[in-house]
Amino acid sequence: MTKTMQPLGTRLRAVGIALALAIVLVPAVVGTKSAEAQTFKVLYSFTGGADGGEPLAGLVRDAAGNLYGTTLYGGSGGPYGNGVVFELDNAGTETVLYTFTGGTDGGFPYAGLVRDAAGNLYGTTSGGGAYGEGTVFMLDKTGTETVLYSFCSQANCTDGACPMAGLLLDAAGNLYGTTESGGSSNCYLGCGIVFMLDNTGTETVLYSFTGAEGDGEYPVAGLVRDAAGNLYGTTWRGGNLKHNCGMGPGCGTAFMLDEAGKETVLHSFGSKADGAYPYAGLVRDAAGNLYGTTGYGGDSGLGTAFRLDKTGNETVLHSFRGTRADGAYPEAGFVRDSKGNLYGTTEGGGFNRCDGSCGVVFKLDKTGKETVLYRFTGGSDGEGPSAGLVRDAKGNLYGTAYWGGAGGQGTVFKLTP
Repeated sequence: MTKTMQPLGTRLRAVGIALALAIVLVPAVVGTKSAEAQTFKVLYSFTGGADGGEPLAGLVRDAAGNLYGTTLYGGSGGPYGNGVVFELDNAGTETVLYTFTGGTDGGFPYAGLVRDAAGNLYGTTSGGGAYGEGTVFMLDKTGTETVLYSFCSQANCTDGACPMAGLLLDAAGNLYGTTESGGSSNCYLGCGIVFMLDNTGTETVLYSFTGAEGDGEYPVAGLVRDAAGNLYGTTWRGGNLKHNCGMGPGCGTAFMLDEAGKETVLHSFGSKADGAYPYAGLVRDAAGNLYGTTGYGGDSGLGTAFRLDKTGNETVLHSFRGTRADGAYPEAGFVRDSKGNLYGTTEGGGFNRCDGSCGVVFKLDKTGKETVLYRFTGGSDGEGPSAGLVRDAKGNLYGTAYWGGAGGQGTVFKLTP
């Protein structure tokens, strides 16, 4: 199977969805923040060498304030490296916890990490492993890696292949996730699966997407779980096959999977205004409403933020316009505060100095009013934030930018709104 080594939005644009933004050169600036944004600080700039490069995923934070994440490239092995797992302390000092080789240990981690109470880190790699189709791994506190599962161990990869999303960890130590491909052979390279991995490393395929009318295909986002054990997620293709948003029939779904493995498609995207291609995951509030983004569609075709109620009725909270004062192409999901405000990133929008514009950090209030908290310049601050944010108790936001920075290979940043 062919691995994709770019942000998914970049990949979609490369295969035929044209940018709707004009490319305009502007003078180099430090970055623009709204009246709400007090400080923006680059905590670390990657060089693309042993320290890693091009962090595509978000971060996880421990009680001491240390940040943990992955980079897609850098490290060692191959012309670009196979990626690393890193820790960043409060002083901004990076420690590379593990360097992937691209062999049986895995390579090219698209997704971020989840951390257990003992400090072990769990994640996925999109490549490598015993069969070359990705892994689920654990890193202990000493940086020792254990490959918990290698995908495509079964004929035709019915156990899944190429996981691009992070993991969900339950109280019993079970891990839940998705793979973009493998599973049902109805789609090119397989339609993707939802899986569970127990604490002995035994995989159970909970659902194999079919790509048939009304079903989804190609899940690239992680999952969220409710108290009853139901799982919620998205697929970036499939659903209503009468809709074609530029990449063939089906513009994506939001789905629920119950404990028995029964799937319910909560919403099929593609009626233009409601959005298209939801390749970010969902967040859920106490009332059972789900919030997410679509990378395309909406009033300007540049993506949406949406809410789904418990019956699957969608409300578009915001349609991105790609202007200087707005974002475009949201690739990541949200973090939500106690007041119901949503915080996220867009890969494009803001300054047009970058190829396709540089991206923003934004806030949406409960009415859908957007405030752009920061516009990336493509300079030392970074560009193209493709991952979600993590928020501390004081409301500070932490994230990654895929490109830019002093070393040109991406940044870790802190934003105090």
